Amino acid sequence: MFGSTVLEVAIGLTFCYGTLALIVSTLQEALAAAFRLRANTLLGGVKSMLNDQRFIALAQSVYAHPLVNPHADGTPLDQRNLKSKPSYIEPVHFAIALIDSVQKAPGDLAELSSDIDAIADPQVRRALKALYLRAGGDLQRFQNNVAGWFANAMERVSGAYKRRQLLVSLLLSLLLSILFNIDSIHLFRTLWQHPALTAQISAAPGALDAKTMSLMWSLPIGWNTFPPVLNADFALQVAGWLITASTALFGAPFWFNLLQGAMQMRGTGGKPEDVPRAVVLEGAITAKAGPLES
Repeated sequence: MFGSTVLEVAIGLTFCYGTLALIVSTLQEALAAAFRLRANTLLGGVKSMLNDQRFIALAQSVYAHPLVNPHADGTPLDQRNLKSKPSYIEPVHFAIALIDSVQKAPGDLAELSSDIDAIADPQVRRALKALYLRAGGDLQRFQNNVAGWFANAMERVSGAYKRRQLLVSLLLSLLLSILFNIDSIHLFRTLWQHPALTAQISAAPGALDAKTMSLMWSLPIGWNTFPPVLNADFALQVAGWLITASTALFGAPFWFNLLQGAMQMRGTGGKPEDVPRAVVLEGAITAKAGPLES
């Protein structure tokens, strides 16, 4: 009985946390698409890499290149008028676009060193000059060096973007925890006392649909009285919200994989309400048949 109760509580908690994480990730994707966060982050990374925060030099020329921004008309534009912004740039395409932007005469390898020396920004000039010297005059090697430089720079940009998204995820999950009163401490206590509340959870869902949300609302969440009373119980409730919010940082796949494992474990034994029912049924059959004759 104790083991079955622990398993049912684990199933209820993991289902709740997985669904919350799924909602948070869906909201994050919607916000990222609405505000073009990936495209703007990439643009900021390119401007920082090329020391062109005002978007008037190399960054502007690179974004006008058809390999980088195929939906643009090829005319350098001010950042405010830049309607098309790619969300991803292939490192090789960036290298070709940058070399084309630096070269005054495209394809003239002999003048490439002089064109690099003519770059106004000293830091970019020094970086490209070092990559050019390492290439030993080989244009393909120089292009590969520039592509590697871009890939390394974008890894740092991607790391910063992921850290910001983790913070957004934490804030969104905390907001949802408060809005729907998803208190982990209250949820644990209720499921421990009534483990059969999770009996209808029979599979780990993979998307937000009507069935998933109906199962979510069958759990002990939501507000019974509002606003809450500011006392010791409210402080415990805030702690429960914080615990719930922190679980979204693990991501929905983590919780649903854990839920599938718990469901498989439950499938090897009976549910908490099945054992008493079986005992009652066996007793009824025995009483009806009467004592066995010797």
